[in-house]
Amino acid sequence: MSIQIIKQGMADSIQDNGRYGYQHLGINPNGVMDPIAATAANLLVGNDLNDAVLEMHFPASVILFKQQSLIAICGADLLAMINDVFVPVNTPIIIEKNCVLHFKKPLSGARTYLAVKGGFDLQPWLGSYSTNTKAVAGGFEGRNLKKHDEIRFRAAVQKYDAVLNGKDCEILQWKASVKNFYAAGNILRITTGSEYDWLNEDAKKLLLSSSFTISNQSDRMGYRMKGDNLAIENKQQLISTAVTKGTLQLLPDGQFIILMADHQTTGGYPKIAHVISADIPTLAQLNAGEKIQFNIIGQQEAEGILFDQQQQLQQLQNACSFPLLKFKQQYAIN
Repeated sequence: MSIQIIKQGMADSIQDNGRYGYQHLGINPNGVMDPIAATAANLLVGNDLNDAVLEMHFPASVILFKQQSLIAICGADLLAMINDVFVPVNTPIIIEKNCVLHFKKPLSGARTYLAVKGGFDLQPWLGSYSTNTKAVAGGFEGRNLKKHDEIRFRAAVQKYDAVLNGKDCEILQWKASVKNFYAAGNILRITTGSEYDWLNEDAKKLLLSSSFTISNQSDRMGYRMKGDNLAIENKQQLISTAVTKGTLQLLPDGQFIILMADHQTTGGYPKIAHVISADIPTLAQLNAGEKIQFNIIGQQEAEGILFDQQQQLQQLQNACSFPLLKFKQQYAIN
């Protein structure tokens, strides 16, 4: 069975944790913008951590479920409803066959993720389910989702009649606590880039003392920032070199772009800094018009923060697995 898109959202797509190992061939990695939210959604329904999820923005897709399903919605709170019942984020939910999931308004965050038990029945491209719209490959037909698209489930049909008892949905009694995975106050930690020392002393101070605003010219490829111009002392031309998610590329006008999930594989602009991997989820949940500030830390500290985050994810997985196992045993569900 499947879900069907009955109203198209804004640039919603199928993603997983990304397509790595092919950047030397010019193939960008894609993947979810917020890996924490996507992972939490998969954990709550008992999926593999890298199973494909549906990444949505507001206005989001309206989705018809053609079978009973165990689902989770994580990330941005877009005031989700199943028919006329409000349902929370970060919580497993049983949805009845022929019910509709829709989203009323954005309350917090920029992107929300839908995981279904067992995952979606899709063909991977180069080892990943992530959508690459430039190559028209991966995901669902290599493109963003449209009205009438039908995405089949990979898992066998499960019966949840005893849980639903005639209701449109049942909100289960546990949730994923993800607050500690996101930086407070929109202050992002960065490490210095290979061309950081090209900045003059005033620019270095501005980078850490000023606030920068995410402009409307931002997308999954990168966030264009607006703020004080950052001047450089070194005017030499760079040969294009490899870039990655989180790289701050300084533009000729003194503004900069932060590269995101659909970033290009190489770039010729100075790389003045990199948002640490552990703070990418925070960045991914910010909307155009929001302000951010930066704090420089060392590479070793950044690695330690990422290691701690991975340990917390493991703890979250353990915390989600136990109540899900008890629930399955209670209702004799595979």
